[in-house]
Amino acid sequence: MTPILDPRDGDIEDDAASTKRRSMLSLAGTLLTEISLPKLVVVWVLLIGIPGLLLGVAPLLVSIWIVSVLSKASNIFSEFWPVLLLPPLVALGWFLGRPLLRLAEDSFWSLNALAIQPIYVMCREGLRHLVERMVALHMEPDRRATVRAFTAAVSGVAICALGFGLVALVWPASRWVGNLADLDLSPRLMLVVMVNSVVLISAYFAAAGLIWGIADATMAQPRDLPDFTASASGGRKWRVAHLSDIHTVGERYGFRIESGRSGPCGNERIRQAFSRLDEIHATNPLDIILITGDLTDAGRSAEWAEFFAILAAYPRLTELVVALPGNHDVNVVDRASPARMDLPTSPKKRLRQIRTISALELLQGTRLKIIERKDGRLGTTLADALRPYAADMAEFADTGSMRLSRSLAGLWAAIFPMVLEPDTDDGLGIIVMNSNAETHFSFTNALGLVSAEQAQAFRVAMRCYPRACWIVALHHHVVEYPQPAKALSERIGTALINGSWFIRRLQHLGNRAVIMHGHRHVDWIGQCGGLPIISAPSPVMATRDTPETHFYVHTLAIGADRKLKLLEPERISVRERQESRDASA
Repeated sequence: MTPILDPRDGDIEDDAASTKRRSMLSLAGTLLTEISLPKLVVVWVLLIGIPGLLLGVAPLLVSIWIVSVLSKASNIFSEFWPVLLLPPLVALGWFLGRPLLRLAEDSFWSLNALAIQPIYVMCREGLRHLVERMVALHMEPDRRATVRAFTAAVSGVAICALGFGLVALVWPASRWVGNLADLDLSPRLMLVVMVNSVVLISAYFAAAGLIWGIADATMAQPRDLPDFTASASGGRKWRVAHLSDIHTVGERYGFRIESGRSGPCGNERIRQAFSRLDEIHATNPLDIILITGDLTDAGRSAEWAEFFAILAAYPRLTELVVALPGNHDVNVVDRASPARMDLPTSPKKRLRQIRTISALELLQGTRLKIIERKDGRLGTTLADALRPYAADMAEFADTGSMRLSRSLAGLWAAIFPMVLEPDTDDGLGIIVMNSNAETHFSFTNALGLVSAEQAQAFRVAMRCYPRACWIVALHHHVVEYPQPAKALSERIGTALINGSWFIRRLQHLGNRAVIMHGHRHVDWIGQCGGLPIISAPSPVMATRDTPETHFYVHTLAIGADRKLKLLEPERISVRERQESRDASA
């Protein structure tokens, strides 16, 4: 029997959030009609309104405090209460220092993610697109690098001018010195507070834009890798299968959020990828199978269950898997509601994190270690570190308790980066990072960030193994690729918000590290700042009429000069078997 509508082919509902089936303008229109206004008001108040008001009133409070301190300075040695107050304040700062610094850093990069980074990237990539279209779509690498540097600098200057222009416009209404009589919550005070907030944010916007542009312009621009090492005699070699963005779905004929009906349905291509890996491993053994994020399509329990069901057929391969979280695993995404928004107090964000932690523990808990930041050393394994939290994690997954959400809040940040130690002092290790920015809105779920705390922590691993070479594994791409684009929409990517900063933090590694990531669903091998960068294609995100997708097995080697070499990778094709679908019909 042949139905009029074959349900396995899906329908328009499966395209609700697909960027391949719908234009960005169409998706934006859908968001405007679907956004929950009550949620939006609450989120705005909690994440923007209250912090903005606190920022605006801070100069007045500081000036009042300074005046009060100066007026009592002559009595500081005659009054005993300041001495009694000092120890509790020191203790409070000692215990709350790290969480407050983490909160400040998240807020700092959230401001960049919401305002500066999108405007700066749109300005920079718009200029690059215009210049390349006017001059030539294809340029020589040196000329393209010059254009990239120039447009970055111009974009920074433009944002700086815009920010300081806004400062000049509202400055006459601002006030920076106050007294106790001002704190009467009158409309006049509220206006001053809002204007002060606008001045401070605009000034930061101007300074950060300029610094960002100059930093991008002066660093080594990304380039395609000119060639691979022909051979590396005299040193060890490792075969690394690099997969990413497999987007496991929880239904046999489920479609993925981003591709909709333009991509293959179900998980057959994932099964075929592991089947090919099993064949390869049997003839030419692999050392590592690295999956750089988006193991699931929406972080749902059913998707994780399907992923482990696929792995269960390949126990030899499972022992080699090293994985990390992608934005689809932990940030809010919803194929049925592209405008979905989670409140900051919602347990759903924490629940997706807990699911991911549990999955990573099962995959690699006994092989990867976490870093003890206080002691500055490699600590226990992930499995041992999670053992005291196991009962609370299980109870939270069952109840969504706000109390448990608070107690588990620090666990996600504490376990990254994870480290797969080199088997020898001069071997190859892996530093597994979490590059997902904290977002509450499905349409901004793809933003990336590497925290300063993580970047500082992975130096511990390098101190423990100063002679080793490293794979730095994360989900998001650290730079926009220097490839020609036919449309501006292809250029506005979702690279790390602080990608330039992160590259600089790694440059000291020189020829002893390679960055491996996913997120963009395309393959690119290049370099930036002296560091090789490898992007993994997605084996499942191609169009439905594409007969095959692919991934790569990379060979990394350490030469006689103790430098890490990239040999030419092996391209592995993945073809979905039609008979599997026919058999289930």
